[in-house]
Formats: sequence, structure tokens, C-alpha cells
Amino acid sequence: MITDTEIKLNGMKALVEKLGLVEAERFIVLIQREPFDYTEWRKKLWPGQTVREISAAAMAYKQTIEKE
Repeated sequence: MITDTEIKLNGMKALVEKLGLVEAERFIVLIQREPFDYTEWRKKLWPGQTVREISAAAMAYKQTIEKE
């Protein structure tokens, strides 16, 4: 299990790699500005899908990325 600090560092690294420094900082500001309930967001993210279906979709997506 990694520490909270490592999670934050890895998260920022992923954001910066994907979005660039400026857009990553904008993303953080947007998240902090809006009231955000992770549990409610998660419930609405994949309505009606089982964990197995979500996992299968994630694995299929991973395979497409690895081919690039």
C-alpha cells in the first residue's frame, strides 16, 4: 500500500503528463471550486453496469492503449 503523499504525487504526475502543467492546475482548481460528492458521482458514472462489466471494459481499453 502506498502513502497518501505518493498517491498525490502520482496523481499530479499523471495529470501533468496527460494535460500539461497549466491544464493540470486548471483541473485542480475546477475540482476545488465545485462541491463534489465522489460517492454520488461514482453512482452516476456507470449506471446499471456490474463490476464485472466495468472491469471488462477497462481491460479492453487497456489493451487498445498498449497497442499504440
